[in-house]
Amino acid sequence: MGAAIAGFVTGILSGFGVGGGTLLLIYMTVFTGLPQTLAQGINLLYFLPTAALALPAHVKNGFIERGVLLPAILSGLLASALAAWAATGLDVELLHRFFGYFLIYVGLSELFRRPA
Repeated sequence: MGAAIAGFVTGILSGFGVGGGTLLLIYMTVFTGLPQTLAQGINLLYFLPTAALALPAHVKNGFIERGVLLPAILSGLLASALAAWAATGLDVELLHRFFGYFLIYVGLSELFRRPA
């Protein structure tokens, strides 16, 4: 039941672009005890349907810039493949630290962000 609630809540947050996948990673590693590499793989699979369901709303509201779409997709695929390959060779503790630093950076960025 906890997994369904976490999936539902993070799905809503993902639809708003808040970063529900990051929260899902934290849930899976901290509260369910999944290894981080497995949680990251699950998170990637989780992202596909949530992104597909949010996409029509973003297109309808004009939030998609078609001119940058193909370069963003191609560079995102390349970066994802390289990062996944690098992650398989990293020590899990180092991967945990990198992810922790990333979360701290994102949290501080959001905390001190100036309203647009």
